[in-house]
Amino acid sequence: MEQRKYRCRYRLFVAEGDKIVREALASSLTVECLMAKEEWLRQLPAPLRAKARETLTVNDRELAQISTLKTSNQTVALLQIPEYDTDDKELLSDLSLYLDKVQNPGNLGTIIRIADWFGIRRVMCSEGCADPYNPKTVQSAMGAITRVKTCPADITTLQRLKSAGLQIYGAFLQGENLYRSDLASQAVIVMGNESQGIGKEAAQLIDKRLYIPSYPAGTPSSESLNVAAATAIICSEFRKPHQP
Repeated sequence: MEQRKYRCRYRLFVAEGDKIVREALASSLTVECLMAKEEWLRQLPAPLRAKARETLTVNDRELAQISTLKTSNQTVALLQIPEYDTDDKELLSDLSLYLDKVQNPGNLGTIIRIADWFGIRRVMCSEGCADPYNPKTVQSAMGAITRVKTCPADITTLQRLKSAGLQIYGAFLQGENLYRSDLASQAVIVMGNESQGIGKEAAQLIDKRLYIPSYPAGTPSSESLNVAAATAIICSEFRKPHQP
């Protein structure tokens, strides 16, 4: 399932490693096949082991053959790809992310992990985004893929949410200082492509353009932040007023 065409054909994706596989087994996702070393399976609680539709014991050589990692782990699982849609009721009641052609699987996985950390349960991916179930994305998400709903979306999704009264924010290199902005608790945060930023169509729907100022102001600095790093900073600011 390393290639997207096979993930699409069989509606399955790969999860590897003790932590990710345990979280997958504890989640609502369907685990079609669990493959693991005998000693790992012995330590796995029976209720988790029972979640897999099929369980196979494999040795180091077999694990290395099926692993997508350079250094294979103790376990690999095949999971059904869940089908999520853009649930407007859920989107209108909380904070969500819309990713406009974020193409790096590692960045996408990290953003999903960030969303999980900040309690954001929906990440919308435009056409042109990396596949949320790419093995590199799944590894970068570190189990968050089992809790955060990633769903396909397009410009009409943003238009519909905007028409329903939801505020649309976007990350830009020029705009209102993030740290001085009034931020809504129900909103969509749009993050753009690694090199091109937010596309023209999505940009036209942005209610407020936000930028993250470098420090100290007026001194030479990096041209921009990595999209995942910028997402973490922005999500933190949106959640700050609601911290206990």
